[in-house]
Amino acid sequence: MTDTAATTDGSPGAAGKATGGRAAQLQHTGLRHGWTTGACATAATTAAYTALLTGEFPDPVTITLPKGQTPAFALAAEALSGSDAEGGPSAMAGIVKDAGDDPDVTHGALVRSTVRVLPPGSGVVFRAGPGVGTVTRPGLPLDVGEPAVNPVPRQMMRDHVAEVAARYGGSGDVEIEVSVDHGAEIARSTWNPRLGILGGISILGTTGIVVPYSCSAWIDSIRRGVDVARAAGRTHVAGCTGSTSEKVAVAVHGLPEDALLDMGDFAGAVLKYIRRHPVDRLTVAGGFAKLSKLAAGHLDLHSGRSQVDKGFLAELARHGGAGEELAAAVASANTGLEALRLCEAAGVPLGDLVAATARDEALAVLRGAPVAVDVICIDRAGAIVGRAGPVGPHSD
Repeated sequence: MTDTAATTDGSPGAAGKATGGRAAQLQHTGLRHGWTTGACATAATTAAYTALLTGEFPDPVTITLPKGQTPAFALAAEALSGSDAEGGPSAMAGIVKDAGDDPDVTHGALVRSTVRVLPPGSGVVFRAGPGVGTVTRPGLPLDVGEPAVNPVPRQMMRDHVAEVAARYGGSGDVEIEVSVDHGAEIARSTWNPRLGILGGISILGTTGIVVPYSCSAWIDSIRRGVDVARAAGRTHVAGCTGSTSEKVAVAVHGLPEDALLDMGDFAGAVLKYIRRHPVDRLTVAGGFAKLSKLAAGHLDLHSGRSQVDKGFLAELARHGGAGEELAAAVASANTGLEALRLCEAAGVPLGDLVAATARDEALAVLRGAPVAVDVICIDRAGAIVGRAGPVGPHSD
């Protein structure tokens, strides 16, 4: 695939040199950007509807993305039928998703769109084909029962159907069935089952472009997780850094699956979204080292973007009663866990101190939102090594 856009807005694919943001990072690293499932579905739909009206599939097929870029996609599959199992003429086009250098679970997936003509006045109707999920829980930007084709990709497909109809004399009244080969298997590696999207993956994308190693998809999934929990009436959710801390949060608080947020390294994303969309109580659960970063004021806990500050841990240890010899040993420890073990051996509650300080940092980010926060720190084996009880409204 090639991006034929000649833009100067600093977005991936721009002709000019980006001066800041993720586009500048992309240019600096030399990593390739890719295309979202929504962009692939739009291109496949455009090719299929064009073939329905003209008898010929455009290959490559060019689409316009929301920010004006005009990438061209090669077709990996095509089929034109005078009448299919649904009884009317249809056309199918398929495009292999290229996620560039992003470690995307949908990279290489074959995204198909089958377009069928509907009676005049029907508009554009979306349908989930094999490998595309169906929404079964409230709290998402789609109604229950709808195919998991998100709003922006839907609008992109509607716009391109209208353009093709205007160019070749169609009515624009069509059913678009989007399918993804092996999508049900791919979905097991996504948040979809937990969010109540069953049967396959979601067709996503707000810009049409995948930026390598972008955190946007994960952060978006965190936001959707909060929405689903709130829609289900959950008043207590847990943001967890991984599967082990998630199990601990469930064991301690008995939370249901839809109250669990796969926070990963994005503590700030959880806190800022809950600040705007509050719940009564938030439990933050994670490894001691990661939560020591939150305690030190870091909202991104990734090892490449923040480090454990042993000097900070040494200062906390002093507040917990550590003498200068122990504090010096903590400051020179090889890892955060080693610092924790040194303090445990000396009877200094460093784990609890980190938990309490992380809780206070979380409350500061929440800026007075009506949310009580508690924190659970664990070691690599899942043992609780520090806790701080809830503080804030609803903390009784």
